[in-house]
Amino acid sequence: MTAIASADIQAPPGNSYTSSRKLGRALSNIIYGVTEIPEQILFRKTPAYGRKGGWTTGGVEGTSRALRRLGYGFYELFTFTCPTYRGTFKPPYEKCGSDNRMEMDVENGLSEFPPELGAESYYSHTRTNQY
Repeated sequence: MTAIASADIQAPPGNSYTSSRKLGRALSNIIYGVTEIPEQILFRKTPAYGRKGGWTTGGVEGTSRALRRLGYGFYELFTFTCPTYRGTFKPPYEKCGSDNRMEMDVENGLSEFPPELGAESYYSHTRTNQY
């Protein structure tokens, strides 16, 4: 009975967040964070506001998001060996919306990894087709 009860606590919810994942997230944000600019212009703002509004609003929003990713990337690069966010290796991104969940609304907050441009893969952190 003890073996069955202890099996439940062997893999806590934050088990997938490790120092190596934090390092990978840091490098990803530093190297690929600039993809926020075309993502915001082409796929988020232009369909909603039109070409002129999309390029101006998307350019400003994309640059802001890219700089935030760069800052978080360097922060996580220098602290990847330390569990800095509430004693875990989870991303320290600010909360968004009313649900306070870690998985952010891509339109308003940062997701764990930068967006993918071009062909979409099977990873759940990329944008989805909106057809």
